[in-house]
Amino acid sequence: MISNEQPLRRLAMDREELMRLGRILDHRPASLQGETVAMALAARLLRVRTRDGASAPLRPNPAQRAFEQRRGQRNIVLKARQMGLTTWAAARFFLKTITQPGTLTLEVAHTQEAAEEIFRIVHRFLSRLPAALREGPLRTSRANVRQIAFPRIDAQYLVVSAGDRNAGRGLTVQNLHCSELARWPGDPAETLAGLRAALAPSGETILESTPDGVGGCFHEEWLKAAETGFVRHFLPWWIEPRYRAAAVDAAPLTEEERDLCARHNLDLEQIAFRRRLRAGFRGLARQEYAEDSASCFLASGESVFELAAIDARLATVPPPAETRRNGTLEIWLPPVTGKQYLVAVDPTGGGSEGDYSAAQVVELHTGLQCAEFAGHVGGLELARLITDLAREYNHALLVIERNNHGAGVLALADTACAYSRIYAQRGQPGWLTTTVTRPAVLGHLDAALVENSDRFMSRRLLAECRSFVRLPNGGTGARAGTHDDRVMAMAIALGARAELLARP
Repeated sequence: MISNEQPLRRLAMDREELMRLGRILDHRPASLQGETVAMALAARLLRVRTRDGASAPLRPNPAQRAFEQRRGQRNIVLKARQMGLTTWAAARFFLKTITQPGTLTLEVAHTQEAAEEIFRIVHRFLSRLPAALREGPLRTSRANVRQIAFPRIDAQYLVVSAGDRNAGRGLTVQNLHCSELARWPGDPAETLAGLRAALAPSGETILESTPDGVGGCFHEEWLKAAETGFVRHFLPWWIEPRYRAAAVDAAPLTEEERDLCARHNLDLEQIAFRRRLRAGFRGLARQEYAEDSASCFLASGESVFELAAIDARLATVPPPAETRRNGTLEIWLPPVTGKQYLVAVDPTGGGSEGDYSAAQVVELHTGLQCAEFAGHVGGLELARLITDLAREYNHALLVIERNNHGAGVLALADTACAYSRIYAQRGQPGWLTTTVTRPAVLGHLDAALVENSDRFMSRRLLAECRSFVRLPNGGTGARAGTHDDRVMAMAIALGARAELLARP
């Protein structure tokens, strides 16, 4: 019998040896001086391309070691740029795949290009393995641009992009790595939910990303990690030894720099690197090279709305008094006899993917938010939901955007639901959003956030406001991977309210 104290004693490895190592990958034998078997095996078997183009053994860097020290079954990693976590996740799961029969590993990248790069890393691991392994127990039957199959141990390694709508469907996955989750396209939360459904109960998960603003899927996963059982790993830029520059003079250090040096034991070469970062990345330095787990999400120079006002309200926003429809309808203030309300609606087609239909209930004279709905409903179901909500709030005035799907919802609210109190502009039912009205209603919302932020009750709405940005085409909208449906419903509500109060 081979002792676990000498897990890598033999120079040659056969299938039996691989399987034995697979059972002790996370052990820390005394002979390895604090390293896990996986770390030692990575250094022995796996090779990576260095920054100067050479091939070298994969020896864990400080960030990778920090991750391994606290790693659990479910992990979420918030990190600065280029810390090597994607490479390490690929390496760890590659070792688990080749040492544990019946394993299916799934890597999901934010773009097709990133998926191809991850696959190149994994393929390099495979191609540099000893010939006895590659031609023996690890002989492949398939090694294409997205899949490596090891039929002799019934194992597979798949790499896909988050834009692949079929990723994970019909599979039972033992290892799941979601790379740059903050930058996934479409609806990242729904994509992630589908991938989780494919994960075996004992499966291992790594969600990792650099931050990309408040309110997206990754930010929400980070905030709720404690309640979902995920281990948080925060990796600031100074963990990486390469992040240094020619030392600066200690005399003119700012108070902030002196505080950083004291709290994190930074030296003058790291401070010099930080100054260079601030000069080159300006407002995005905190996001791309994170220093703490709060400010890195807040770094966004392109937000349409006043961030300070939003952040102040987020710190004091109350929980809903009541939730309905599996949490898609939140109520803070019930209707009060004698008060007038309006229900503003931003409709969609109702499919299970993409944008939500959203509705905001606002007290007419104060503009106070009372309730909010956002969900994947449309057509008659949406018409019934919003007319029921309007009836509950003292037969509120129903303000339905008539663009696109809204025309059908308007007709159904009037006919099938027999609701007559429908807002009209210039004699035509509904609200029309145009290149003229859109900036105007967003201006109403911006002003209200600054002047009367305590009128807003929804944390989800405020998060959407935070990730509502100026787009490269000159327009405005949700940052990639986030939504703006609640924002637009509230903007319509405040725009209609302003028109109503201005009428004689």
